[in-house]
Amino acid sequence: MKRAGFWAGAILAIGAAGLAAAAADTSSARFDNLKALAGDWTQVGGDGSVDANYRVTAGGTAVVETLLPGTPHEMVTVFTIDKGELVLTHYCAQGNQPHMKADKAGDAKTIAFKFDGGGNMKSSKDGHMHEATFVFKDADHMTSTWQYYKDGKPGERAEFERVRKKG
Repeated sequence: MKRAGFWAGAILAIGAAGLAAAAADTSSARFDNLKALAGDWTQVGGDGSVDANYRVTAGGTAVVETLLPGTPHEMVTVFTIDKGELVLTHYCAQGNQPHMKADKAGDAKTIAFKFDGGGNMKSSKDGHMHEATFVFKDADHMTSTWQYYKDGKPGERAEFERVRKKG
């Protein structure tokens, strides 16, 4: 009986380690897609001006997204892997810093982030970006969607279709 318990525990431990490794692999593949965004991006149908810039920094361990660069509404989002999970911190023009974790479901072509606390907020009912989704269509086309929350409820939703700026 003791031997059966030992083997059951060993099998559970191996299975849990396998799930953790699979989650880390998914986070790594998604992070690689974010790294591949490096460069300037414009809005589809826009005037051609850069509205987002991505750069890989910190020895390849972080991706910095700068939205609306050079404008009074410039914002920065930093993506990284923390303890095997893909996370972001959005430094908002509103003055808060929502932190989000990527949903583990899905594939590397779509990353859905959900709110996981934040800085400079009295409570989660304060107005803040609560969700962000990135869809990678190909190497030169992507969509990002940002969901704002206030008073604990969804508010404005913004979707940006972007194309890589050439030359």
